[in-house]
Amino acid sequence: MSTTPHVTPGWLPWHPAPSRPAFVPPAGSVDAHCHVFGPAARFPFAPERKYTPVDGGKEQLFALRDHLGLSRNVIVQATCHGKDNSALVDALRAANGRARGVAAVDADVTPGELEHLHSAGVRGVRFNFVKRLVDAAPTRTLRTIAEKIAPLGWHVVLYFEAEDLPAHEEFFLSLPVPIVVDHLGRPDVSKGPAGPEFAGFLDFVARSGAWVKVSCPERLSRTGPPALDGERHAYADVVPFARRVVEAFPDRVLWGTDWPHPNLTGHMPDDGLLMDHVPRIAVTAEQRQALLVDNPMRLYWPDESA
Repeated sequence: MSTTPHVTPGWLPWHPAPSRPAFVPPAGSVDAHCHVFGPAARFPFAPERKYTPVDGGKEQLFALRDHLGLSRNVIVQATCHGKDNSALVDALRAANGRARGVAAVDADVTPGELEHLHSAGVRGVRFNFVKRLVDAAPTRTLRTIAEKIAPLGWHVVLYFEAEDLPAHEEFFLSLPVPIVVDHLGRPDVSKGPAGPEFAGFLDFVARSGAWVKVSCPERLSRTGPPALDGERHAYADVVPFARRVVEAFPDRVLWGTDWPHPNLTGHMPDDGLLMDHVPRIAVTAEQRQALLVDNPMRLYWPDESA
């Protein structure tokens, strides 16, 4: 009997043959947000998961890294694996120092378990506040986790919807570790980059000192066009949002592919064309060097970035 579970109906598999990007990233570039899914036969998905993806293992991730001209990865624990970080740790160890990780842990995690994750390359934990993906966790539990990881020099990655930021902002500002915000804080791009919602987000970033991933335009775009069929000016409605963040916080921005692009429903982007989105949001060589190399190295490989 097969041990591979049935995938979520309508699930879009990752692009099987991404194009070669026209944009050549600077040497040492980092994909600072990506995932591994299974393979389920070796790394079963969590029973409490909200979705069951197509397998997307470390071999496919590292092949994409090389195809896009990147050098390193930051692999973020996928919610479908819950708090079992086995697939993540396996990928980190196979990367031979070319990957770092962001794990998911419970409040009862022990110092020994954290040291095990640290030795594999984990440098942060993710707090997910997107209601359709996870059940809500009490802030007391999350604060306990933050306090436990602080001595290791780790950070917290925050995933939330823009409309929910006001409700969580006080808690975020109180965390005793650095914070990194996923996917531009998931703005509603139909409201415009000069609107009060995004202005509030920029103010939060300024006050908190947060890092921001200018990633996932395919997840945020309302009008496209999608990164398919040779389109090298994709997701035009997201560009002004990302540019504002890159210009305002040039030393605290990160970028990632989000491969294998979980929970997309409209289309599956060509990752080569996603790479061509980068020079549209980081328009100078200095901005691209900071976004793709200097910033992720300083956050995830500080010993090598000096």
